[in-house]
Amino acid sequence: MNDRESSKLQEGKDFLSQICEAHGISGAEDELGDMVAWAFEPLVDEIRTDALRNVIMLRRGSADNGPSVMLAAHMDEIGLAVTKIEDEGFIRFTAVGGVDPRNLLAKEVLVLGRRTLPGIVGIKPPHLISPDERGKAIKREDMFIDVGLDADEVRKQVSVGDLIAFDRSAEDLAGDRITAKALDDRAGVAALYEAALRLQDLRHDADIYLVATVQEEVGLRGAMTSTYGIRPDMGIAVDVGLAEMPGVPEERSLKMGKGPGIGQGANIHPHLHEKLVSVAKQQRIPNQKEVIAHRSGTDAWAMQVTRSGVPTAVLSIPLRYMHTSVELVSWSDVRDTAALMAEFCGSVDREFVEGFYHENTG
Repeated sequence: MNDRESSKLQEGKDFLSQICEAHGISGAEDELGDMVAWAFEPLVDEIRTDALRNVIMLRRGSADNGPSVMLAAHMDEIGLAVTKIEDEGFIRFTAVGGVDPRNLLAKEVLVLGRRTLPGIVGIKPPHLISPDERGKAIKREDMFIDVGLDADEVRKQVSVGDLIAFDRSAEDLAGDRITAKALDDRAGVAALYEAALRLQDLRHDADIYLVATVQEEVGLRGAMTSTYGIRPDMGIAVDVGLAEMPGVPEERSLKMGKGPGIGQGANIHPHLHEKLVSVAKQQRIPNQKEVIAHRSGTDAWAMQVTRSGVPTAVLSIPLRYMHTSVELVSWSDVRDTAALMAEFCGSVDREFVEGFYHENTG
């Protein structure tokens, strides 16, 4: 690895850490979106945000009549929201997105009120649990957040509806593993960033839209509106997939350090799947097959059926401990995902797009 490659490697990992430590709960991604736009600005020709605050970044292609490719990764994260401030100052809350109550016990959080307040998620002491309660899952309704202030002071700083983020820094583990909150799907955003870096050294006919989408965790809303506005010839959603770990069936898991999963199933256009597999083979990019028999649960589900339909593919970065504050990925998988996206974008032309509509019968 030369000095330039080493510098890019560190730059990309730093970017991933920074965006994971930032807050962007579904519906409140503005500040994070500004951070993403600032980072991508030297790498693209145009940046805009739409009404839902998707960040849409364009690298123009070299061909006058080249195709358009949309690469999408959602930047929002799951979190909590204030529902009640009790007379003792304890904060009751609800979930924003798919929060598993089992992962909330004793968590450190940040209440994003008029000023940010650190807090902890509490429950009643185990000494007071009745025999009937032992062995049962603790309900979210039985938990509360303590910020260390009395009720009057809490009400000065916090309102019902304020969002609550998990307080977690990104950490490098042994090897090339990274753990952080919101790697679902900031790992995908980092893959877009790495792809943009690689595209500086690649000629591409296609106009490439790199899109950091919003509100995926609450209904794929950003992907739907941004795809409708862009009208791409084809799209790739990059998200995270279930990595091998105890409790995950082998047939549903991806191996860490072996590259992205290339989705195959009803949500994926067969021509795009074949092209991605072909490019990966030609460029010797590690990859895995991921069978997605039904809906993918990713932005691709919305992209595929926008307007009159968009040929769509899915790339999955293997991730452990999904929807917790200790999600874990391998940096090599992020880079391999980026390499595959970049090389794919460099390989498609107008003739490839025409193949979506005209089968070769000769």
